Amino acid sequence: MALITIALESMQPDGLENAPAPPTEQARTWCRRLEAGDILYFPQTPISFRPHDLSFLLGRQQTGSTLHKNIAYKPNLDSVSGLDAGTTGAAELKQLQAIMRQYSQDVTRFLTRFLSPYQGRWRLDYASFRPQEEEGRNLPLRRRNDLLHTDAFPTRPTRGARILRFFNNIHPSRTRDWVVSDPFPALAPRYAPRQIALPSAGNSASRALRSLANATGLGYAVPSLKRSPYDDFMMRFHNFLKENASFQAECRKEYLQFPAGSSWMVYTDMVPHAVLSGQYALEQTFLVDHEAMVSPESSPLSVLQGMTHSALV
Repeated sequence: MALITIALESMQPDGLENAPAPPTEQARTWCRRLEAGDILYFPQTPISFRPHDLSFLLGRQQTGSTLHKNIAYKPNLDSVSGLDAGTTGAAELKQLQAIMRQYSQDVTRFLTRFLSPYQGRWRLDYASFRPQEEEGRNLPLRRRNDLLHTDAFPTRPTRGARILRFFNNIHPSRTRDWVVSDPFPALAPRYAPRQIALPSAGNSASRALRSLANATGLGYAVPSLKRSPYDDFMMRFHNFLKENASFQAECRKEYLQFPAGSSWMVYTDMVPHAVLSGQYALEQTFLVDHEAMVSPESSPLSVLQGMTHSALV
């Protein structure tokens, strides 16, 4: 099988932040490329930042690095979590909340125009601020960013929605260094079912249990009960890749450096990725409906349903 190359699309913003929406066919092309595993890259970010907001963010540094990887902003609650409680005062918290709120709104506004086929067909998920230096972090294996992995959420199942992430490198001078590998449609048949079991649609009893867990809140206490067969596989696949030493050592790799002041976006459930070094980044996540896909046949859900001949959500 031929290896699938991850393309890096370089696009100059030229005022894209406030420009009209691109023609529909151009927007569909960008969606199609993302869905196939490409990374869309902006050498200069289309997202504006006020200088004093950047100065504030660059002055932050988590001390409890083993406690939290990121500072998270939850748009649906308008709240910030993951801060070191002992080093953050009320005024700082309020300022950080306002900056993260504005960032989330600005990215959403931009992508609503730029990826118009998805408009109104996504759920706004968390934004995050990543102040730590990534190189050499001491984290448990499954939480390490420097190991190649596809994304899945332990406590927030997507039920087939795609995980689209928009990143900003806000460091004033350093690159943010990534490595990526072959996308999900190439990897899944390579390892499943020989090394990792394929998902099973389950029986009526298991479906009833998931429904009950979601209706009663039991899923919050036992997150695995909320997962569809698709979500369960994606979580296991995330762990499998991180724990697979031969994959980490021998897989095809493409190294990418995102300069200071740049932005990029990628479906992180599709593209195995790892962050090798870098400090100070922002990110906004969207859960895009599977039905909104321009090329649904390339999605992880479609790939798995084709391999199992079963409905998995």
